[in-house]
Amino acid sequence: MNFLPAAPNSGIRFRRNDLEGKPEIEARVENVVENNRSTTLAKGNTRVHTVEHVLATFAGFGIDNAIIELDANEPPIADGSAREYCKLIESAGIVAQEERREPYTVTAPIELEMGETVMTLFPDDVFKVSCTSADKDGRFTQFCSLEITPKTWERDVAHARTFCFFEEIEFLIKNGLIKGGSLENAVVIREDAVLTNEPLRYPDEFVRHKVLDIVGDLALLGRPVHGHLVAVKPSHAANCELVRRISAQMRKPLVAAQTFAPPPPSPSSAPAKAAPPSNGLPEELADGDGAMDIGGVMKMLPHRPPFLMVDRVIRVAGDQIVAAKNVTINEGYFAGHFPAHPVMPGVLQLEAIAQVAGILMFKRIEKAGQIAYFMSAENVKWRKPVRPGDVLVIEVEMTKFRGKICKASGVCKVRGEVVSEAEVTFMITEL
Repeated sequence: MNFLPAAPNSGIRFRRNDLEGKPEIEARVENVVENNRSTTLAKGNTRVHTVEHVLATFAGFGIDNAIIELDANEPPIADGSAREYCKLIESAGIVAQEERREPYTVTAPIELEMGETVMTLFPDDVFKVSCTSADKDGRFTQFCSLEITPKTWERDVAHARTFCFFEEIEFLIKNGLIKGGSLENAVVIREDAVLTNEPLRYPDEFVRHKVLDIVGDLALLGRPVHGHLVAVKPSHAANCELVRRISAQMRKPLVAAQTFAPPPPSPSSAPAKAAPPSNGLPEELADGDGAMDIGGVMKMLPHRPPFLMVDRVIRVAGDQIVAAKNVTINEGYFAGHFPAHPVMPGVLQLEAIAQVAGILMFKRIEKAGQIAYFMSAENVKWRKPVRPGDVLVIEVEMTKFRGKICKASGVCKVRGEVVSEAEVTFMITEL
């Protein structure tokens, strides 16, 4: 395994050097496919298992951008802790980047119950974890509460080794989960005895390893978190679900503040703009039935630049529509998102889906003087960055139309690959 520096705002990525093309997987919760005994990431047919200890190391030291090169489907287990990973980073050194770090500060408590696990994340100005761990019979119950900083991470958490109970070993072996397991890289608990090849590194080493796992799994959010997490009997599955709920809270203010269609400006204050060139669209997306240029789009939608996210409609067929948005460097949001690494905000891709759904709805009702307002967005996923020069192809299908309530499912694609998706619900009302 090699640790390499990475560009600002690129995040943490795993690179499989042993596979053709050296495919990469971003360390994001959207790529989690398994989290039973450890956390596994996947993208297509590429997988990386047991990523939590390495991710915890980067998060603990406050490192935002790095590439992790592997020649297998799993990082070296070392001694079952993060100690050896810390040595690698400390020997290489850490360099501050010019771009501003943007931690997410929790705005309201987030609660989660999953089986025996109970977790609550409270607002705070720092990242703090208070954790209680125990087995199902209440043995070796331990409690630890720490503010996670680079100093406390390396001193108080990083050396805690993974552990398991003796009665679990047969099940794990039969399911191929601990093929390389031994007392060299794990602590085994048998009844009231602790089996280890060295003394415990902390009196409460077991709960500290649970904190280590939490730090690693929460790194899948893609940005630091400020909040106080109180966790009872945490698990990888619960940790990842908590990340999804934090992500949902992050998006909520953006979606709530954004209406599907703001009141239209007067014609005198918002003159129509000429259609941007559409060359660059894939040949298979040539105009079909219901095609519409920018003039037709602006007759259907009350939006106007810079908030018009549709350049042309390619075709309409029943409850389905395909449209396109040419993403250029002249978009106003690129001035701040981000100057050195321009990326189209995900929430604007969501808006594009909603606007295309609006065109489909207005064509269906064929009635003027109507407007639609966003009610909700569900199952929102952003999979790949969209950059200047890309043509965003938006495909939407109307899934429900009852009274004044409409629901649609949409995806955004670039060069045939899905970059985002969502289900949107909105309400029709009179202007």
